Amino acid sequence: MRWGILSTANIGRKLIAGARVAGVEIAAVGSRDEARGRAFADEHGIPRVHASYEALLADGEVDAIYNPLPNSLHVPWSIKALEAGKHVLCEKPMSRDVEQVERAFDAADAAGRVLMEAFMWRFHVQTARVVELVRDGGIGRLRHINARFGFNLDPGSGNVRWDESLEGGALMDVGCYCVSGMRLLAGEPVRVSAERVGERVDGRLAAVLRFEGDVTGTFDCGMDVYPRSGLEVVGDDATLWIADPWHGVTPGIVMQRDLGEERIEVEAVDPYGQELLEVEAAVSEGRPPRLDRAESLAQARVIAALYRAADEGRAVTL
Repeated sequence: MRWGILSTANIGRKLIAGARVAGVEIAAVGSRDEARGRAFADEHGIPRVHASYEALLADGEVDAIYNPLPNSLHVPWSIKALEAGKHVLCEKPMSRDVEQVERAFDAADAAGRVLMEAFMWRFHVQTARVVELVRDGGIGRLRHINARFGFNLDPGSGNVRWDESLEGGALMDVGCYCVSGMRLLAGEPVRVSAERVGERVDGRLAAVLRFEGDVTGTFDCGMDVYPRSGLEVVGDDATLWIADPWHGVTPGIVMQRDLGEERIEVEAVDPYGQELLEVEAAVSEGRPPRLDRAESLAQARVIAALYRAADEGRAVTL
């Protein structure tokens, strides 16, 4: 498949690096600034440049689009791409609005095209190993999950993450990984509560989630904190600690038991390339991608509930 990238967003650089490792073809880029688009294409060896997003979508030699636009533009431009006959990998989170996610997948169905949300961490072998350990009883019965993801970004930087109109915020940018991790391991939450810091955009958010089977979860995310990440999975027999769960650049799982610690080594892979290959496999095999409509709807539903809980100052039942 021949891929086009919708804009010159920085996250596209990581996807391009992953595409090279995976042998995926990046054929074109579209930018509202032709000079910027040309510089981006020259830097990454992309053969064609389009001076608008619309021109990229009209390119008959592009089969699929990667959409890394700001959050508020994820659904509108994904739908435009689908209606133009392209398959779409839409950067996470697709939306905090469940109805918008429904609209996007309805458009994919109508066009007969594949749409997938780009939670690249789900395609790392480290993630698969954690799931295997939990589901095979490696830690006993699952009791609690604790996750974190944060970084420090100047609110005065003009970065889109601090822009309310573009649906910025810590939960949308990095907290969504924590939500994804908890849902993957514990299923769908039945109740959530949250506290947010920030008047227009959540610079920080902390949450408590309750799952079936008396499993609990907590996470915190922030855009005004020292860079941090981690995923702790607690059972009644052992605990798993993953220091780099979301990017997997330095993968490795530590299992803690009464007798001490065991480090489980994990292969280092590029998950960005793997998510591209998943879309291509779904297309060639005529099946939904691993992260399908139900997955993205559930993710949006929890994010929406967390914002509601924070705004209303009460627990929200899903």
